[in-house]
Order: sequence, then structure tokens, then C-alpha cells
Amino acid sequence: MKAISLLGSTGSIGTQTLDIVAQYPDRFRIVGLAAGRNVEMLAQQIRQFQPEIVAICAEDKLPELKEAIADLDSQPILVAGEAGVAEVAAYGDAESVVTGIVGCAGLLPTIAAIEAGKDIALANKETLIAGGPVVLPLVEKHGVKLLPADSEHSAIFQCLQGVPAGGLRKIILTASGGAFRDWPVEKLSEVKVADALKHPNWSMGRKITIDSATLMNKGLEVIEAHFLFGMDYDDIEIVIHPQSIIHSLIELQDTSVLAQLGWPDMRLPILYALSWPDRIYTDWERLDLVKAGSLTFREPDHQKYPCMKLAYTAGRAGGSMPAVLNAANEQAVALFLEEKVQFLEIPQLIETVCDRHRAHNSTSPSLEDITEADRWARQAVIAASEQLNTQRLIPLR
Repeated sequence: MKAISLLGSTGSIGTQTLDIVAQYPDRFRIVGLAAGRNVEMLAQQIRQFQPEIVAICAEDKLPELKEAIADLDSQPILVAGEAGVAEVAAYGDAESVVTGIVGCAGLLPTIAAIEAGKDIALANKETLIAGGPVVLPLVEKHGVKLLPADSEHSAIFQCLQGVPAGGLRKIILTASGGAFRDWPVEKLSEVKVADALKHPNWSMGRKITIDSATLMNKGLEVIEAHFLFGMDYDDIEIVIHPQSIIHSLIELQDTSVLAQLGWPDMRLPILYALSWPDRIYTDWERLDLVKAGSLTFREPDHQKYPCMKLAYTAGRAGGSMPAVLNAANEQAVALFLEEKVQFLEIPQLIETVCDRHRAHNSTSPSLEDITEADRWARQAVIAASEQLNTQRLIPLR
């Protein structure tokens, strides 16, 4: 039985991970849970899975959590704040840590887990995008496995099983195209938050759904694929695949192309990251190609999706630039969700901040350099957004 700790237990990745643990109680058990501030859901998870340690990132919610589980005979260790989340990540005999925390907040706990010798089921792409230059050497130093738990990189990883060293020629990342794949570019100036949150295929958190609408999620995945699989940016391609049945592909040196297919269901990549190299029988709906119908592909529209180019540019610049790109995107998306900036201003803000950082890019960043770049980029986006709001003739609200 594999012992698991789960970071981000009340989010989309977290709840689907716990669905898997509940379905396979003879294979997996929960050692630690960490969540943001959803006390009610976290308390329910504690009752069901009986972890040894639990962290709630919002320190002001700790008394409420203690009260919510006060009647339990067996009490877990309760910790709080960012340090508490890192404590859960490094705790006890957990063999694998699922990193389902959204954004750069997942970086430090993931590093704590790696330094404690835990394998990582990586659902937090920002860990490598922002921290790749620091994280990969630590993975090698501590001899842990870094297994992708998001659909695209899991697809690539699955296709690579059995491919000899040097056999990979190109990575092809598929993208649904998000909420606006069928909108004309001219209409994007009218986008409201509710429009951007209507993903046609996947059920995901708010931030990643907006990233899908801008296609920044795919740009970030390009950078992650570069770090995970050691591919040059010229050999990582994005293609729009509206049906989300093919989750990504690889081209081999002899021009053979391998693809991983399945219904849009995040449980599959999570399960594979937890069970690798085994394949576990499931009773989930099996893929029916006749039911799926036509599988179509098209080139992404760079005018509609400028974030893709920003991501490739930041990735090629390397150093601390991907951390700035990631933090700027997180902050810009947060402002959009708060209705403080317009949808088309998201890439505009990101580009402004990345351009400002170019002269200060640290080519071999330390962890401190990365965290400082992250902090600076967020503040720079806020300042740039305030300038935009001053210039805007018509307020957003």
C-alpha cells in the first residue's frame, strides 16, 4: 500500500486524488493533507481519510478547523501557514506527494518534499516553470522521481515508455482552445469573467480555466515540457484539438507518431502518476472512438492567443524570466477575476512586466532569486494595472 500526502486537497486535483484513494483503499492511504481555507471540506476529508497531519494555509482558520474536528477520538497533528504546508509535504513515511496547489505557492512545499526524499506526482506546473533551474538539480541530488500528473505531460510520459534514449524527435501538445476557440478575435474585447470560465471540455479551477482561455496554460506547459523531457523549444509544438481526446503526442526519430487518448478525465493521469509503472484496472468509462466521432486539429491563432508567444520567448530567455512570466500571469488573471482589468489586458500586462525584467534576468537563479522575481513581478503587474485604469476612459464597473 502506497502512503501519500496531498497538497491542495480541497481543489480540483485534490478532490479527484481523494476519489482515487477512496476507490482503491487497498492500494493507497493518506498520510497528510494540506488545504487553503476551506474548513468545511477539509474537516470532511479528515473524517473520511484519517490523516496523521493536516495543514491549513490560512492561519486564521486554524481555530475553526480545530473546533470542526474536536469530537474525533483520534486527532491529527494540525499545523498552519506556508510553513505548515511544507511540514506536511516532508512529513512521515509518505512515499509520494501529490502537488495540487495552484500557482507558485506550490514551489516551496514541493522542494521540502524533494529534500525529504519523497517522490512527486506533479500537478502544479508552476513548480518547474518558475523553479526548474533549482528543482531539477534537487531531484537528481535526492534521487526522487518526478512524475507528471497533468493530462498533457502524463500523455507524453506514457508515450515515452519503451522509447530508447535519443529516440524522441518532437513533442506535440494538444490544446482544446478554451472558451473562445470559436470566437472571432474582434469579439474578445467584450469578454466577461463568466464567459472565460465556460470551458467546453474540462472541469477545472478558476485560474487554470482562464489560462486555458488565453492559452497561457499551453505556453506554460511548453516550458514545463522543456524541463521535464529535456527538449529544445524549437521541438515543442502546440496544436488545437477541440475534442480533447488526444491528450498529447510525440514524434520519434523515424517519423512515427505516438499518441495517448482518453476521455477528458483528470483522474487518469493522477492514477498513473501514483501507480507507475503499474497499470491499475478501473471501471471508468472506456473510450469509444465511434462515440467520440471526428478528431480534428488546427493551428493556433497567434493573434487570438498572444500568450503563447510570450511563453516561448520567456522560456528561451531562461533564468528567472519564466518565473516572472508565471507570476505576472497569476497576478493578471487574479485581477481579471476580480474584474479590475479586461481580458485582453492580461497578455498586455504580462508583456510589459517581462520586458521590464529583461535587463535584470538572472541567468543562473538561486531559490532566493526566483522568489524575489516572483514577488517583484506581482507588484509590477499591480502597478501597471493601476496605470491602465488611470488611462481608461470608461471604468470596468
